[in-house]
Amino acid sequence: MGTEPPVVHATIVFGLRTFGSVPLPVRADLEYDPSDPYAISVGYHAGPGVVRWLFGRDLLADGLIAPAGDGDVRVRPAADDARVVVELNAPDGSAVLEAPADELADFLDRTYDEVPAGDEALWFDFDQELAKLALRD
Repeated sequence: MGTEPPVVHATIVFGLRTFGSVPLPVRADLEYDPSDPYAISVGYHAGPGVVRWLFGRDLLADGLIAPAGDGDVRVRPAADDARVVVELNAPDGSAVLEAPADELADFLDRTYDEVPAGDEALWFDFDQELAKLALRD
């Protein structure tokens, strides 16, 4: 489909919820690459490294308005409707983070400017993705 749209980036400071304390700030670099149009990549800066999570753009969009997700990533509005809660669950731990809803919505709006909802299949190269899977053994 013509020229590839640009990658959309945002840096948002999330708050890591801790027991009995105010949330700890965690920088998160969000990225939407139209060559993988269904996914959002988030790199959370944790200590000296970056923990990267990949999850569906629709999951993030749905979670802005209602609880969404059944697996390792769940997203929902917080009690304070200016915030969104992101729960991450992995075999070696879990985290509950919160982020400004307006900043997440702005990032999502910019992704939809590049690849409108429903047009993802026009940008997704199924043959290339299958080839990547075939190389993994």
